[in-house]
Amino acid sequence: MLRKKGSAVICGVVLFIIWNAVLVHLLWSRPPADTGLDDRDPGEGAFSEVVGDLLRMANAFESELEMQKKILLQIKNYQSLVGPSFYKRGKIVFPPSPVIPILVIACNRVTVRRCLDKLLLHRPSAELHPIIVSQDCGHAQTAEVIGSYGNQVIHLKQPDLSDIAVRREHKKFQGYYKISRHYRWALNQVFKNFSYSSVVIVEDDLEVAPDFFEYFTAVLPLLKSDPSLWCASAWNDNGRDGFVDPGRADLLYRTDFFPGLGWMLLKEVWEELEPKWPASFWDDWMRQPEQRRDRACIRPEISRTITFGRQGVSLGQFYDRYLRYIKLNTQFVPFTKIDLSYLKKEKYTESFEKEVYSAPLVTYEEVKNGKLQGPGPFRLQYSSKDSFKVLAKNLGVMDDLKSGVPRAGYRGIVSVFLRGQRIFIAPPPGWSGYDPNWS
Repeated sequence: MLRKKGSAVICGVVLFIIWNAVLVHLLWSRPPADTGLDDRDPGEGAFSEVVGDLLRMANAFESELEMQKKILLQIKNYQSLVGPSFYKRGKIVFPPSPVIPILVIACNRVTVRRCLDKLLLHRPSAELHPIIVSQDCGHAQTAEVIGSYGNQVIHLKQPDLSDIAVRREHKKFQGYYKISRHYRWALNQVFKNFSYSSVVIVEDDLEVAPDFFEYFTAVLPLLKSDPSLWCASAWNDNGRDGFVDPGRADLLYRTDFFPGLGWMLLKEVWEELEPKWPASFWDDWMRQPEQRRDRACIRPEISRTITFGRQGVSLGQFYDRYLRYIKLNTQFVPFTKIDLSYLKKEKYTESFEKEVYSAPLVTYEEVKNGKLQGPGPFRLQYSSKDSFKVLAKNLGVMDDLKSGVPRAGYRGIVSVFLRGQRIFIAPPPGWSGYDPNWS
């Protein structure tokens, strides 16, 4: 259908150009009128005929211009139907969809099969979303599982499996050092060897939602156009079942906290980070002010990934209390058909803060005892690190802070959905920035 409309645009343009060429040719090649100077009075016949010719030409021009105006309007209307395209070598050329590779960070989990099966199940196009599995550890059974997928995935093996020299007190953190080394190597493969301009990173213990690819395809233009954003994540740290609005699978937020766990990175940002990439604890390093530089990430109300990997270098930290209860979205949201410009910094910040600080201020006791009427939103206020932690812990949301930033927070505000009511845990009005000493 689009190609037919594209042909109509071409025909309209061609007809318009030909018509103007013919019109100009006729006007310039028109023979001069016979003035009859030998037989008529120059003050009568000759002058009257010239005036008549000019009037007829003027009427013809007016008629032709009106018709050409209609033609141009038709061309413009067809152009809007065809959508973004450009004219090249006599054809309407439609810009291709962006290629967004998926980088799977793997090590020694044979359960990587669960991750890969869901990626392949929901992947809309092998050409637009190549899956690159980068394996560390040299684990033979895991390598065999990855290899069983044949050419459905690209299997890379991190070549340096040696131990890393660390301080004696960091011996127990050797795994974190190897993970950081692996990330650096794998991301360099994606951006330097494969020359991709963006990537979505998942680990081998993540399962993705049906609209995982749709979500990242839709947010990519935002990352490219808004310098105040530096990543997009599929994860909501407080996205446990019962803490999110099940009717708002389409809802997206800005967050100052780097969520990870299925996240998009641009090549330009990697070129900034790679020269100073840390030896270990790369995710907490990303949450430091020096890296974040007041930039935000996009994250969803309902997570597009869940983790099934309790065992790992973190020894199950947070898993039993929080991570195992994260709700995975099951509805397909057509994000690429939705206008996401509301997430741009100026528009979003003004609208979000207005919603938060116009919400009535309530107490924790009112929330706990179910005394709030209506769907909200309502605002719970904290004024210190300790008061935030007390509120968060009592409500059951994650209470840890990284460089002063609460998980899923934006400008100090954490949004949760409890008992069918929207609750904002917020600092007082006039927020002036994070205190890195809050941790």
